[in-house]
Amino acid sequence: MSDWDFLHSMHDEGYSPEQIAEAAACGYNPWEHDNWDSIEEFVDDDEDWDCDEEPKNPTTLELWELLDDLIRTAQNYLELTGRHLPIYGELGELYGEAKYGIKRHKPFTQGSDGKLGKDFVEIKTISPHKSDNTVLVKRAGNFNRLLIVKISVDFKFKSKMIDRKSLRKGSGKHFKAKWSE
Repeated sequence: MSDWDFLHSMHDEGYSPEQIAEAAACGYNPWEHDNWDSIEEFVDDDEDWDCDEEPKNPTTLELWELLDDLIRTAQNYLELTGRHLPIYGELGELYGEAKYGIKRHKPFTQGSDGKLGKDFVEIKTISPHKSDNTVLVKRAGNFNRLLIVKISVDFKFKSKMIDRKSLRKGSGKHFKAKWSE
């Protein structure tokens, strides 16, 4: 079993999404301990533990360097395995943070991905293997602007920032935003 296969096994064994997210964030393998309810009960309070800390404030240069490293990793993974690494959403958000200065929220924050000035921003990514150029966005989301990041097959990035009020009106839980609009 690989280092991350246990996350799929956790789902099959009935662990909650929160427990799976905690395990993924902290690299914790739950069946190494009996009666696992939460990672917190196994954390030594004396350790320097920052899993629940506020996000760091990296410099723009650090963000671009990290993005470049992650892109190379995704490219290498695709070349070696013929599979896409499931990282495109994170790449899109990191690109938005580096290019636009969006301050991202803590992980798993509902409603939007970050703030740009006083505006809440939702970031959606069109990955290289996606067959169409649309993104699905929750209408209930708490955002004023939508950033669509498009990643090409050769890992080139383009983006569009759209005001929410210019998006189509309608009913239903989601709306589709097209790259061409």
